[in-house]
Amino acid sequence: MSSDLVIVYHRQPYEEVEEDGKTVFKENKSPNGIVPTLKSFFGKVKDAAWVAWKEAEDPSDPGFERVIEIEDSFGKYTVSRLPLTKEQVSSFYHVTSKEAFWPILHGFKEKYNYDPVDWPTFKEVNWAFAEAAAAEAKKGAAVWIHDYNLWLVPGYLRQMRSDVRISFYHHTPFPAADMFNVLPWRGEIVDSLLSCDVVGFHIPRYASNFVSVVRSLRDVGQVPRKPVDPDFISEGSALSDRTVPTEIHTEDRVVKLGTTPVGVDTDYIAKVSARPETETRRDEVLEAMAGRRLILSVGRTDYTKGGAEQLTTFERLLERRPDMAQQLKLLHISVSANRAMTAYAEIQSEIEQIAGRINGRFATFDRTPVSLISNAIPFEELVGYYRAADVVWITPLADGMNLVCKEFAAARSDGDGVLILSEFAGAAMEMSSAILTNPYSYKSMDHAIEMALEMEEKDRRGRMSELRRVVFEHNTEAWARQQLALLSPEDFGTEAA
Repeated sequence: MSSDLVIVYHRQPYEEVEEDGKTVFKENKSPNGIVPTLKSFFGKVKDAAWVAWKEAEDPSDPGFERVIEIEDSFGKYTVSRLPLTKEQVSSFYHVTSKEAFWPILHGFKEKYNYDPVDWPTFKEVNWAFAEAAAAEAKKGAAVWIHDYNLWLVPGYLRQMRSDVRISFYHHTPFPAADMFNVLPWRGEIVDSLLSCDVVGFHIPRYASNFVSVVRSLRDVGQVPRKPVDPDFISEGSALSDRTVPTEIHTEDRVVKLGTTPVGVDTDYIAKVSARPETETRRDEVLEAMAGRRLILSVGRTDYTKGGAEQLTTFERLLERRPDMAQQLKLLHISVSANRAMTAYAEIQSEIEQIAGRINGRFATFDRTPVSLISNAIPFEELVGYYRAADVVWITPLADGMNLVCKEFAAARSDGDGVLILSEFAGAAMEMSSAILTNPYSYKSMDHAIEMALEMEEKDRRGRMSELRRVVFEHNTEAWARQQLALLSPEDFGTEAA
């Protein structure tokens, strides 16, 4: 037991590469993202640790050290690596988390698959994470657990270590009781989360939904609420709330509810945006466009992301305005999440078919209206695309937050560009200056893309100015500081608002 802060997250906090026959640990290629954000807090405490999994053929003899010491630009910290077999990872992560939990969290009850779930393996893996965290935490340490695949860790950890302060952050949407309670394990999950000192969410609606689930299963009495910060009230979004619950009182403790939206590393993005090579990349993109206007869409290939709906909207636009087929280019970057999973393979195939149909109908010898990219683009290169885009089009059917839209705003130091954003993305709570649209409505989607393409420069710049203000004010540093302040105000700053 040696760490003041223990972060529990499924991914390791570095990249493992082979160099000259030896395993070398390198910092993540992109300093932008959740892992570098969490690691930044290692510099604020004397001793810190990270708990993650690492695949092993034989967990009893994994062939690697379970606990290692790392020193990088974020400081010195311990990494506890849980050896899990390929079968355990598949069961715990790809089946239970992705086939059972993921569709329910995002409101896709029809895609929920209970039959292949191996609940004992899920519990076993969560117990192993809890044991590793308990072994690393000093007396009274702060333990910060991340995301739904580790739902049971808080409850197990509380059994092992009653002295530690436990915070859990939910990175996905959290649904209301009528959806969440489809899960037959709902009682175990809720009891585990109620063993936390803090449970954090992106936006007030998710916290309210959590309260509705808790009240459906447990008698917790009155739940106090407070007004929502005006920055997080969006008139055009289906997810907007006017008040937010602040805490839940159980027989054992007061569970604080934090609503702090994850941001992006605005300083880093601003630096990348200002690099000469980024300007060069932007100019290359603009030259390749040959006078056409660029519509950019970036996301993962997932049925929650609305990729097919977006492409069919673009097809309808070209049907109404055939002349635009020669004036526009839709660059649709849809990175495959996991082709081995049927649900993802189906949406990937559908996206490819629609893109091919559009090009078959509207392409000419030298111009195709849609370019579909299924491989990840390095972040530094992506910023060049952000800088070149006339419109960035982000319309998920459901999304806990969405950071692409925030990256776009942070990159546009020129103050121009238009953002179309789904009202069902958590980011819509902050980014109401975007063109908010309902991806379930043809009329709404059709209106949004035409409005974006016709918008006058003064309106574009006014909206982008407000988007940038919000994104820079509520960046990654603000998010992590506020979350940890709820758990450990004496260590990490003042209480979050």
